[in-house]
Amino acid sequence: MVCIDDLKFDEKGLIPAVVVDAFSKDVLTVAYMNRESLKISMEKGLTCFYSRSRNELWLKGETSGNYQHIVSITADCDLDALVVVVEKDGPACHKNTDSCFTNEVFSSEELHEFKLNGLYKLLEGRKKDMPEDSYTSYLFKKGIDKILKKVGEESTEVIIAAKADDKKETVYEIADLAYHVMVLMVEMGISIEDVQKELASRHIIDHKVKQEKMTK
Repeated sequence: MVCIDDLKFDEKGLIPAVVVDAFSKDVLTVAYMNRESLKISMEKGLTCFYSRSRNELWLKGETSGNYQHIVSITADCDLDALVVVVEKDGPACHKNTDSCFTNEVFSSEELHEFKLNGLYKLLEGRKKDMPEDSYTSYLFKKGIDKILKKVGEESTEVIIAAKADDKKETVYEIADLAYHVMVLMVEMGISIEDVQKELASRHIIDHKVKQEKMTK
């Protein structure tokens, strides 16, 4: 385990901290910490940074309420930079966006990064704009009963493919099911983060149960 004294702060006593969302894995912001702010962050479990412009410490969320609850802090191989994984209470950026990194500079035409959050936002856009030639829009227009019917049909298709021990077909059908479940989530206002938090809470419970069994 690395301690604060092992870290390499620069000539101004600062170390860069890359803040990452625990659920989406998106980079939220890049800030700086000194020894005192890092110590406060670890004691409180909340991100505390050092403002280079104001020359003072600032606890993220103290005025906005958008606290960042620390999951982990990891140093790089040279011990001169940190990655801080957090669960956030609200937007990370002072411009009220989830992340400070919203201005695209370059995007490869050949390589495309797929993220569930990106698909979720796309589905939200379909529900809002309702383009005529969109299958997703069709589902939203038909409503919850149609969406639930499709979820049921795709669930059955997954079972059939898996029972036939057809891995490729099962993957295909799981992808169809996942898409329709996400349409259902958008329809009901359930976010990916809602589901991730529920799964995380179950993981903690399962871990505790395993520990209890091992001690008996």
